[in-house]
Amino acid sequence: MHPASLQTRYALIFAVFLALWALPLRADEKAEPPVPVRTVAPEVPSEFARTNSTGLVTVNFMVDDKGNVQEPKIVKSSNPSLEEPALVAIKKWRFKPATKGGTAVAVHVTIPIKFQVE
Repeated sequence: MHPASLQTRYALIFAVFLALWALPLRADEKAEPPVPVRTVAPEVPSEFARTNSTGLVTVNFMVDDKGNVQEPKIVKSSNPSLEEPALVAIKKWRFKPATKGGTAVAVHVTIPIKFQVE
């Protein structure tokens, strides 16, 4: 694997963890957000990798009460060629489900996925 590709993947995963910690929760709900337990970095399209640029795809999806990703949708994208790789990767993710009052619940999550080729 190309070293720049590894850097891209690690930067992506780090950015996603930061985004998940920023999920808004009301204090009175006593809810815990979902926590990723398996992440898969998206493949960077070769035509994008040659540009040595950055891209951002924002994805919204539901994490069900079993921790599976359901109904992923693109909310915003800086480059259409990055959308399909982002969706394919997100579908492979697994989470510790969100909980409310100690019970696993389904929640919607919106995360940015940053593609950066150095």
